This record gives sequence, structure tokens and C-alpha cells, in this order.
Amino acid sequence: MADSIRIQMMTDFVIYINESRAEYIADKTRKGAALVQYLIVNKNKPVSNRQLLSVFWPDERVANPENALKTLISRVRTLLNSLSPGLGGCVVAGRGTYCWKSLPGMEVDLYEIEDILDAFSQNTDPEEARRLCAHLQALYTGDLLQACEMNEWAVAKAVDLHNRYLAAVLGYVSMLRSRGDDAAIIRVCREALDVDRFNDQLHIELMRALVNQGRENEALVQYEEATYLCYHYLNAEPSPELKEFYSHIMAAKRDIQFSLESLLKTLRAFEGEKGAMVCDYTVFRDIFNIHMRNAARMGVTIYLGIMMVCRRDGNAMETMKQSATIRGLTEILRANLRRGDIITQVSPTIVAVLLPMVNYKTGDLVMERIKGLFYREYPNSDIMFDYRIQPVEEKQGKVEIRQEDQPDTSS
Repeated sequence: MADSIRIQMMTDFVIYINESRAEYIADKTRKGAALVQYLIVNKNKPVSNRQLLSVFWPDERVANPENALKTLISRVRTLLNSLSPGLGGCVVAGRGTYCWKSLPGMEVDLYEIEDILDAFSQNTDPEEARRLCAHLQALYTGDLLQACEMNEWAVAKAVDLHNRYLAAVLGYVSMLRSRGDDAAIIRVCREALDVDRFNDQLHIELMRALVNQGRENEALVQYEEATYLCYHYLNAEPSPELKEFYSHIMAAKRDIQFSLESLLKTLRAFEGEKGAMVCDYTVFRDIFNIHMRNAARMGVTIYLGIMMVCRRDGNAMETMKQSATIRGLTEILRANLRRGDIITQVSPTIVAVLLPMVNYKTGDLVMERIKGLFYREYPNSDIMFDYRIQPVEEKQGKVEIRQEDQPDTSS
């Protein structure tokens, strides 16, 4: 009986023989494994010897390149045959060309995915679309060869496949939205976000479905995750569409009736968390405005502080170092400020903090303590820490900063 053979190209390159992972041929020949991947990607398309030489020996001086290619092909066929008899025959030679031809019954996830994507573009039946999407998401566990050493030739194919995958999923989500199937949208979007965490449209579709189901708290958690990814990984502001959806979440009204006990439980769900609150700038802005209303009514002043990190020589910080430093500063603030204080990242190098119910002297002492903790965390560093803290008050309906003399806080 012939072996059942399944080849995985998504996320990683794996050959399964009778559903058991076969020996990884890259351990024997990395270039040979890449050659097999290249031929599989060029499905049934004869690839000329010249093209293979330009891809796999671009900068190498080989005395006899044609012979080097033949030797590599021979070795690859031998390795494949050692995994399963006849598997080496998939590498087919033509007149000055080679191509990959799958054996009967062989499964290749890349080919299945391409067939599903083609079917998606021609199908409008809801039940068939549901089946196709479920099969697509089961196969598309990650981008093409993303766990392998990425070769330049694979990048364009991986990007194109990724974009087609997202287009198919979002098209299906649009169909589900027209049918009001929010539960299915939530499931599909969560699976798709495992593949692409940074796609704003997936986050928005997921949040919209959560809001429609009255799950505003979960939608807010999703919003916080989406904005965190923007700030800490992309070093960029969230898109206007994503920011706008925050207002939509907050404006959503539901007719759900809670008992006093369940409402109290919801409100105090995070009472066990220690330290100050870290939130997105949009949430910070809303909390700030609430504090300003209370301060104006009670005749008290609140304090707003900012902290900036930069290199002492004035040059720009490396992106990774900048992100790590801001994360470190935010954690120092969270752990050492009061639970009623609010923290947000304003820009890649600036963090803001809202300090209710303090006076200037106390607030400045707090900032000096944070500065000391920062330099203790980053000793002998080329990073400079600077801060400013000012009282903020409302006069005749306008929020103003009250100017007070401050010492130089940089060092």
C-alpha cells in the first residue's frame, strides 16, 4: 500500500508520511529543502535551469553550475525517496527545466488554500462560504514558510497569499454581518487575528460584533489590545477608524437589566489590581475630562505631568531601545504611583500621568522619586529623563495650565 503523503508549506515546511512527521530534509541540505519549496510554490510550472541557478547560486562562483544543479537535484531525490519510495519522482526533469508534480492522493496545503481562495471569489452561497472559510482557516495557520529562513523569492508569494486570505475572510465577515450572525463573526475574526494581529479591520469587525451582543467590556479589552500593538510594535498611532470606534463602544446602550449585586461585581472586577492605571490615550482623555468636571465643581486642582526620555547626545534612539525604555518607564510608574493615578503613552518618547488630589510639592516629590527609580533601573545609560508637572484648572469653561516656577528636572 502506498504511503499517504501530506506536505505543509504554511508557517513551516513539513512532510508528513502516514501522518507522522518525516525527517526534515533541511537538516541534510538546506539548499535542497529550499529547492523543493521553490518548485512546489511554482506549481506544475517548469522552471529553467538558468532561473534555478540565479536563485540558488546568485553570488557564488561555481566552476560547473549545471553540474552543481544536477548534483543537488540528485541528492534531493535520494533524500525524498528515503522518506517514501517514489517521492523523489515528484522532481521532474524536462528539457533544461525542472518542475514539481505531486503524486496521486498527495496533499499540499498551499495548493488547497489557493483552490479555496479561487472558489471564494466565485461563490455567494452562505453555507458553501461557511464551509470554505472553516477549511481555509484550518489550513492557514500562518503565512507561507514564515518559520523558515525566508528567501527573497518567497516574500512576494507570501504577501500575495496573505492579502488574498484577508480579503476572503473579510468578505465572508461582510456576508455574516448582512445576516446578523455576530457569533460567527467573533469566531472567524479571533481565528484570523491569530494570523494577523495588526489588521485594524479585523479588530473593528470583532469589536462591532461584541458590541452588538452587548459585550462592551470585551470590546474595550479588544480595543486596548489593538492600540497596544500599534504603540509598542508598530511605533505608530492607531488608525482614525480604530480611534473612532472607541466612541462607538462607549456610546453603545443596552437594555440589559443588572441586579445591584451583579453591577457591583462588574464595577469592582479589577479591584484586586495594584498600582496606577495604564490606559490608551483616548481612555485617558475621557478620564481627564471627568476629573476636570469634578475639580471645577469641588474647587480643587489636579496635576498633569509628562515624562520624556531621549539620548543625552540629542540623536534619535533606536526603535527597539526606545520602545523598551518607554515600557520600562511605564512599568515603574504603574508600580510606584497610587491606584487613583492614570498613565498613558502620548508619543513614542513621552508618557503622561494624571495626579488627582495632590499639591505641587507632593507632585514634584513623586516625579523626583520616579526619576530616581528610572536611573536606578537604567544606570550608566546614555538615556536622559526629563519631566514637567503643572496644575490644571478650569476657568470660565476653559481648561488652563496654571504656571508655577519649576526647577530644572533633567539630568
